[in-house]
Amino acid sequence: MSGATGRGRVGRHARRVGEWALGPRPLALLSAAVLVGSVVTVLYDIVGVVGDPSNLLVVVAVTLAGATVLSRVLRGRTAIVVALAVLLGGLGLYLSALDIDVAAAYGQILDDVVGLLTGLSVLRLQRVDLWALAYAPAPVFLTWYLALRRQYGAAAATGGTGLGFFVLTGDVGTTVTLFAVLGAVGTAGFGRLDRFSSGSLSVETLVVVLAAIVLLTTTVSVVPGGTAEPVQLLGGDADGETLEGSLVSADQRVSIQGAIELSPELRFTVESNRESYWRAAAYDRYTGGGWVRTGSEARYEGPLSGPLGRSRTISQRYTVEAPVDVMPAAWRPVRVSGTDNTLVTEARDLRPAEPFTGGETYEVESQRPVARPAALATAGTDYPEEIAATYTQLPESTPDRVRERTDRITANADTPYETARVVERWLENNRRYSLDIERPSGDVADAFLFEMEAGYCTYYATTMVTMLRSQGIPARFVVGYTSGEQVGDGEWEVRGLDSHAWVEVYFPDTGWVRFDPTPGGPREAAEQARLGQTNGTDPANATATPPPLGNQTARQPDDTNATVTETPDGQAGGTVAPPGGASGGDGLPLPSRGQLALGAVVLAGLVAGARRTGLTDRAYRALWLRYQPRADPATDIERAFARLETVLASEHRPRRPGETPRQYVAAIDADETVQAVYEARERARYAGEVSRSTADEAVETVDAIVAERGWFSFGR
Repeated sequence: MSGATGRGRVGRHARRVGEWALGPRPLALLSAAVLVGSVVTVLYDIVGVVGDPSNLLVVVAVTLAGATVLSRVLRGRTAIVVALAVLLGGLGLYLSALDIDVAAAYGQILDDVVGLLTGLSVLRLQRVDLWALAYAPAPVFLTWYLALRRQYGAAAATGGTGLGFFVLTGDVGTTVTLFAVLGAVGTAGFGRLDRFSSGSLSVETLVVVLAAIVLLTTTVSVVPGGTAEPVQLLGGDADGETLEGSLVSADQRVSIQGAIELSPELRFTVESNRESYWRAAAYDRYTGGGWVRTGSEARYEGPLSGPLGRSRTISQRYTVEAPVDVMPAAWRPVRVSGTDNTLVTEARDLRPAEPFTGGETYEVESQRPVARPAALATAGTDYPEEIAATYTQLPESTPDRVRERTDRITANADTPYETARVVERWLENNRRYSLDIERPSGDVADAFLFEMEAGYCTYYATTMVTMLRSQGIPARFVVGYTSGEQVGDGEWEVRGLDSHAWVEVYFPDTGWVRFDPTPGGPREAAEQARLGQTNGTDPANATATPPPLGNQTARQPDDTNATVTETPDGQAGGTVAPPGGASGGDGLPLPSRGQLALGAVVLAGLVAGARRTGLTDRAYRALWLRYQPRADPATDIERAFARLETVLASEHRPRRPGETPRQYVAAIDADETVQAVYEARERARYAGEVSRSTADEAVETVDAIVAERGWFSFGR
């Protein structure tokens, strides 16, 4: 075997790596399916927050079947008109289902559309399940139709636009966005190969581009002004988020974080005739991973209605000490004065129309509901229809075991009030307060109940609301500030570290009543420790903040149900959940399936890039030269001879066609060791004279030549 033949065999072997089993058209259609699947995944998750997404899947299946059939008979322009007509008709039906005067609400609808394009979550929309059913057919139909018609670029643009809308609203995570980008690039790239037969080199280039997109997306957010974050291929949480930033500054949505910090910055000074929690916002729609505030907001134009039953007046005067975009007030605000910068949400939250810059003041009069425990215990379950529909919602994906465990914990509770008290006390007694935790994957409330032993207020409040809703009790997630540090008679300083989350439960004839399942002592200790660090004092000697006002429904010492505990398997008797969180221990977090898939794309891109630049061929030749597996003597000598000729070709020149090995050795003036290998090969091939010792000597000689002359350079 000549040296040229050996090198050719090496090259052919290297080129076999990365050959495609499928043609470009199936790959283009597969990519289009990935793109369509990404759009459907987002819509499925959105519908799953408020109800059963099975109807959406039926609509998608019918749409795909229709696109497949019509792609054979319908012209492109007609298909576009049909898709637009379906979209507009569906949105019209959605608006009619809301029972609103479209003409009168035109301005609000326009504001909502602009808001959606600048980061307003579609989960804020009323009847978002109907909206998703109206939206889905157009991008699904048109993307698949165009791909089947070999209009790959238009298909990629259509599907990308369909998902890009959710990128702008922040309702799609980076992983799904990344798969959509891969699908769009694959549709366009493989489609080009299908139409123009560009060859395998273009396929390698396409794979490199896909891998580059993956790497870019893992480090740079693809959501301009939205909420999606770069995905981490090995999992983990982003550090440095403050509790205040994740709660009261979250605006329309609260995304539950992992490890978090406390901010000691002074936000407000409050003068009030009563101590209270200073409420900022209530959230009604639970997504499994966070909270969304639905409904619209309007300008404050005068006194608001008070609570249903007896109430107590709380007069407050707030001095804004730093730039903030919230407007706290004790529940339930009925009158605002001293500013015209006030919006009112449907949940009766106050918000500044423009962020406060610091130095402003405003006054609020609130009417806090007053009800004795006995009255709440007999309040019954005659909830208004709208309250029950909105505030008992849970995602379709909520595990059944959440309801089953709540059933066992509250087995002895006979009324909604007793149920709320039992759940509140159970969480206080059975979970440890900590700011240093890992955010679990999946449903947060489920993880806090079954997989976590510690958390902070966001986890406690989210879990309590979820547990109560699983029992059909209206409850909502509320954020704001605790009373803060009392610095004078009727005066409190409120800092970022006083930000907090709690629960409000609805009772007929009373309204919303506050419950707080977060252990007060550990929370206050964490706040004092952070404040002590900032002031340079010993936290143990810091002046204690007066404990915040207790729940409006005073605890009953004889309430034995409030101390019920449960073991991890749901049986009575235990006190704490098993250690460890969703991460599976203290080791390296395990990657998810999606992260493994993205890692595979990156690996494929690295391999394709290596082939494109010749690195794989050079690496293979370098290894082939350096390591020779042993066989029979004749094979060993032939392999040693091929390796030697590769070295000589790199140092001098390749052996020319028709040039014998003897002539070649003489032409390059080879030394005696090289001539010895050539002579051994001639005797083995032409005289049949080969022995194990001769083969060993030839292999060892070539090994020495490769090692001496720098074997890696021969891979060039």
